[in-house]
Order: sequence, then C-alpha cells, then structure tokens
Amino acid sequence: MKFLKYIVAGILFGIVMSKSEAISWYRIQEMFRFQSFHMYGIIGTAVTLAAVLTYTIKKYKLKDVQGNPIIFTNKERSITRYLVGGTIFGLGWALVGACPGPLFVNLGHGYWPILVAIFGGIAGTYFYGLIQNKLPH
Repeated sequence: MKFLKYIVAGILFGIVMSKSEAISWYRIQEMFRFQSFHMYGIIGTAVTLAAVLTYTIKKYKLKDVQGNPIIFTNKERSITRYLVGGTIFGLGWALVGACPGPLFVNLGHGYWPILVAIFGGIAGTYFYGLIQNKLPH
C-alpha cells in the first residue's frame, strides 16, 4: 500500500502518454522531420508546466511528500556538456523512436520489440554507474 500512489501516478502517466499519442513512433518521426507541431505542443506544455511548478515551489517554499524542503542548487553551466548530452539523448530518441518514459507505455501496449530499447537503457545506465567517477561532472 505504501507504493500505491506511485503505481497510480504511473498508470495515469501511461494513459496520458497513450491518449496524447506521444508514444507513437510516427509522431516522433514527424517531430524530427519538422512535419507536425503535435509533439512540440506536448513538450512545450510540459516545459511550461515545469517552469510554473518550479516557480511555485520556490516562491512558497513547498516541501516534498516526506516533509523535507525542496532545494534547488545552482550547477555549473557548460554549453559543451548540454550540447553533448542533448545530442546523445536526441540521437537515441530518434533512432529508437521513443524517449525513456514512453518505452514502458509501449511495452504495456504489447510492442515487444521495445524490450531491446529498454534493455539498452538499463545497460547504459549500469555502464554509466560503473564509469561515473571517471567522467567530468
């Protein structure tokens, strides 16, 4: 019962991703080919909502679900790290046809080949964990 709220949130996330067609390989390809505004509208809405929520958290000093203060730390801004990371993420997204969130929604829809991408994501995360201390952060 402790994790029920997270399960419900995940189910709702999956429904929203599915109904908005954000899990569609064709929608993602349309976006990368600049043929449709659909995905840009979804991403723009998410960025706007995140900005409003971040502002609200900072202004009202909101706490997390366990009562701890939410703290935003300023990180070193390096255009190189954002370009390299964004390029790697974008290439993976374009090649797979899905970003990490919809992978599991696609699996829930029964698209079994997506298991290759899920395995690749898990393996990449594991590999990053192994070399994390050797990378410049």
